[in-house]
Amino acid sequence: MKQVFIKDIAEHAGQEVCLKGWVRNIRHSGKLVFIILRDGSSEIQAIAFKPDMSEETFERAKRLTLESSVVITGVAKPHPKNEAQYELSVSNVEVFQLADEYPIGKKEHGPDFLLSNRHLWIRSSKQWASDLIRHTVYFAICEYLNNNNFFRFDSPILTPNACEGTTTLFELEYFDEGQAYLSQSGQLYLETGIMSLGRVYDFGPVFRAERSKTRKHLTEFWMMDAEAAWVEHDENMQIQEELIRYVIRKVLDTCAKELQILERDIDALKATDAPFKRMTHHDVIEYLRAKGSEITHGSDLGAQDEVMLTEGSPVPVFVERWPKEIKAFYMKRDPQNPDLVLGNDLIAPEGFGEIIGGSQREDDYDLLLARMQAESIPIDDYRWFLDLRKYGSVPHSGFGIGLERLVAWMSGTHHIRETIPFPRMIYRIYP
Repeated sequence: MKQVFIKDIAEHAGQEVCLKGWVRNIRHSGKLVFIILRDGSSEIQAIAFKPDMSEETFERAKRLTLESSVVITGVAKPHPKNEAQYELSVSNVEVFQLADEYPIGKKEHGPDFLLSNRHLWIRSSKQWASDLIRHTVYFAICEYLNNNNFFRFDSPILTPNACEGTTTLFELEYFDEGQAYLSQSGQLYLETGIMSLGRVYDFGPVFRAERSKTRKHLTEFWMMDAEAAWVEHDENMQIQEELIRYVIRKVLDTCAKELQILERDIDALKATDAPFKRMTHHDVIEYLRAKGSEITHGSDLGAQDEVMLTEGSPVPVFVERWPKEIKAFYMKRDPQNPDLVLGNDLIAPEGFGEIIGGSQREDDYDLLLARMQAESIPIDDYRWFLDLRKYGSVPHSGFGIGLERLVAWMSGTHHIRETIPFPRMIYRIYP
């Protein structure tokens, strides 16, 4: 009999079906065995009633253990108390593998224990929900970009040099070519793509060797970087806002069950699908100081500053026009004030912090060269990057989104380690 996925069980009401999966939970009550079966798509209660099957089959059902892998045959029936749910009246149980005593029980386990048993913990309902939301966010980003004239343009993970210093890069020997580094971002390579395809994006793992222990940092994470020709600062922020609001709607439309499992405040998430606020860096500093912060002009925002900035705001806040000293060399100067750059950070509400960094890029060869020389960036190593300003340079902008931070916000997850299957942090690389 062909396998049916549990998520499609309503299409087979009244029919005998074959389900393949794992035992989430099991309990006995006389002639009844109640099995919670999961198959990755969803879960269902399967009820084995002794008079409906052979003695041998009923005994197999009784002997099942948590996480045993099974094939269960039965008739799909509407749940007697919940019209939206179905259950399975079991006729046969085949055991593929009877699991040993499962090490993760219903009692509270500390994060270190769960991280050490991550290979098993990813089966939990909360991790299942988080991984499905991650899947939805990933494809929602791609859908928006694909539908708005962006093309996938993959950048290398191995790079020969580091434009912003090597202090936060992982270094390795690359055959006879000397040192190489694991990429922090594909942005510079993406800029080459816009001269061919107009609008491009990449999406993959990046690496940062920061010795940070905060709840918002990983050493390996997934980043989407996008670049677009003929797009300037304001339109760049408009694209970012439209993309994020598209993701919000997609998650709300398709992940109701997963959000409920994670106890996400749905009303708060719905409220974010509204026009985002925009503030200059100068005005943000003034606002924070008025609220009691000791932050000074010319300073970057810390985690507490981001929380204070969005406190009481139902929507994210764009912080734009930053001091040039604290932003990257490739950002274009503000024509109204050359001490500022046309850059933006997008700060999510509810304490989730920065989720996007973007800017208009410097398109003038001489200005970019001067900025690189002032910051002692090795010109010969980046001659190819400067070439882009010699052969058909155009106004262009881009931005990057950290997938895990966005998933954390969408799902209401406090620690970023729960938003990726196998988190890599400065104190953990196992399993």
